[in-house]
Amino acid sequence: MLPEGWHSSTLGEIARITSGGTPDRSEPSYWGGDVPWVTTGEIQFNTITDTAEKITAAGLKNSSAKLFPPGTLLMAMYGQGKTRGQVAKLGIEAATNQACAAIHLHDGCSPDFFFQLLTSQYTTIRELGNAGTQQNLSGGILKAVTVAVPPLDEQRRIASILAAWDDATVLTQSLLANRRVQWQALLAATLHLPPANPSAEGGADNGGYPASVQPGIPNLSATPEGWRRIPLMRHLTEVRRPAGLRAGETYRLITVKRSRGGVELRETLTGDEIKTPSQFYVREGDFLISKRQIVHGACGIVPAELDGAVVSNEYAVLNSDGQIDLKFLRYLSESRYFQQTCFHSSIGVHVEKMIFKTERWLKWPFNIPPLPEQRRIVGILDLARREVELLERQIQGLRQEKAALMADLLTGKRRVRLDREGVAA
Repeated sequence: MLPEGWHSSTLGEIARITSGGTPDRSEPSYWGGDVPWVTTGEIQFNTITDTAEKITAAGLKNSSAKLFPPGTLLMAMYGQGKTRGQVAKLGIEAATNQACAAIHLHDGCSPDFFFQLLTSQYTTIRELGNAGTQQNLSGGILKAVTVAVPPLDEQRRIASILAAWDDATVLTQSLLANRRVQWQALLAATLHLPPANPSAEGGADNGGYPASVQPGIPNLSATPEGWRRIPLMRHLTEVRRPAGLRAGETYRLITVKRSRGGVELRETLTGDEIKTPSQFYVREGDFLISKRQIVHGACGIVPAELDGAVVSNEYAVLNSDGQIDLKFLRYLSESRYFQQTCFHSSIGVHVEKMIFKTERWLKWPFNIPPLPEQRRIVGILDLARREVELLERQIQGLRQEKAALMADLLTGKRRVRLDREGVAA
């Protein structure tokens, strides 16, 4: 039930919904001009102030593309992954391709408010495109979307409050991006090795391989003074602690996330439910490598809460004789050299089917500092990592707070205070 003064409407009743077009790609005179041209990949719950591609006045005139004014809301009607249903607001005059719906709100409707409202309905709207065989959204589908319409002044107040959370999130994201750059520089300086691609989402060209794979030739830099150049087999060994599975007993099965994302619980099963009978216990502090996913950086240290869990023989469990701190090895795994040695120690005809050979990898030389220096480096990197994680948690917290606030403000469960003029209106 809507609060007093609000009413329910459809998007088609409060807005005119159109779409754009694409000039002929074979005509050079239509492209490279000064008219911004938006594609669905640029619609990411944002305000668009520039575009990757631009068209000419001739391209605009000789196609179904149209110029839309600032304040127009755009929604991606097609697109893979998360794209379909995402919304943006134009901060500039721009044209769009035909996969973008342009929503021109009538008088009495705030673009900022409906940007927030459509953002909050992303999942619901996105699913409308999955009815039957229709995988995309359309103008007709969007016109039928039901929306709540508060008085204009209240729309503006709500939008202003939610924008404050957006601004705080953007600022914290900027701080996080800077901190991650600093982290990469610190990693390179302390390990004397360039860092690997930081994540599976890296956008740089990687020779056709996924961003998280580092297939280049391993090239170890000069050994720093006081360090040793040694194969890891000198101090690391693969350990096996067979787990005799019992039908009625429960076991925690763990996995390792790509891009050094950590060791985590996958599922809990009874012995008779586990399809792979060869299981092995892991202990807190073990260094764990996924033999099928290490080319993507799947390795990490077993945390205390997963002590006593089990893994199959598709994981390598490594221990040290005490001369290599396994936390140091964990940070070493974030270097490009480490990743490249893992790739070259794996066999297979396709990157997703490669199998890591532990004994081959342990023969690669690494530059290893004395144990006290390893621990000093771990302390420095631990502190820097905590600063990155703190900012990540702050962003997550801001998003959760905004989501809760949106649920209340955009449904009228929580009202904003209006001045006397607003109340009279």
